[in-house]
Amino acid sequence: MTATIRIGIAGYGNLGRGVEAALAQNPDMTLVGVYTRRAPADVETVNPDTPVYPTDALATNDGSIDVLILCGGSKDDLPVQSPELASRFNIVDSFDTHARIPEHFAAVDAPARAAGTTALISAGWDPGMYSINRVVGEALLPEGDTYTFWGRGLSQGHSDAVRRVPGVAAGVQYTVPSETAISAVRAGDRPTLTTREKHVRECFVVLEEGADPEAVREAIVTMPNYFEPYDTTVTFISAEELARDHRAMPHGGFVIRSGVTGAGNTQSVEYNLTLGSNPEFTAGVLVAYARAVHRLNTSGQSGAVTVFDIAPGLLSPKTPEQLRAEDL
Repeated sequence: MTATIRIGIAGYGNLGRGVEAALAQNPDMTLVGVYTRRAPADVETVNPDTPVYPTDALATNDGSIDVLILCGGSKDDLPVQSPELASRFNIVDSFDTHARIPEHFAAVDAPARAAGTTALISAGWDPGMYSINRVVGEALLPEGDTYTFWGRGLSQGHSDAVRRVPGVAAGVQYTVPSETAISAVRAGDRPTLTTREKHVRECFVVLEEGADPEAVREAIVTMPNYFEPYDTTVTFISAEELARDHRAMPHGGFVIRSGVTGAGNTQSVEYNLTLGSNPEFTAGVLVAYARAVHRLNTSGQSGAVTVFDIAPGLLSPKTPEQLRAEDL
């Protein structure tokens, strides 16, 4: 019988909880434990029997973890944690600041190669599943245009960025696509759309006591990469309103490749996600890619990789024979 893949979870917010739940649905994997910066005794896990350890326990690799899934934020956590932990462990992260992916890849690749570990960066649904569908659409329809729309949904990475602004006690951010823009793309019009024309961002923020609301608003709407390129609204609400109206974490959206073939025949390829829980779906992606990372490392591959480097069959618990018989 093949040994189960031993997984560690670094960080235990919404995404970490989602990874724990996802692992319970994958019988070829086992959870070694959760590693947290909080006091372990204060962490309530999905399964009360899940071991919880301090992050300091990851200072050395005792060989008990096959793949470490990093569940920190992209703004401040992963740029530091991913390179550092890749020097000791095979890792999967969900770094989602698109403009900084090349530099993040380089920062992780060097220590992973030196240590002989395999490090998958920027897994999830975007970047991740949407990235794959953008590449496939462009390859199938070379004469065309690709459009990505997100939402309406709660963005984990952007919400985390909002919460790190000084003066913010809590908050969430929703990405809202333009229905006019989506309709034009689906009609095959292939419009030229600016970033601002495709989406708006809505932030709902609970202020810390004594915080200057205008200073907080300005810090959010001018944040590079996250909010500056968009029309962003900031609405201040109470903690009670946040708990009552913004507990769910839905998301989704579309990747559409619209083009022409042959004698001008219009063709369109669309990939659509409708997510009841953004972190739980993202967690499912991370767990599947952890399986692939373990397989790659076992075969001798090291260094940083992305979803573009992973064959689909490596994500599945099925054997190649099963895949050919059941899914091809």
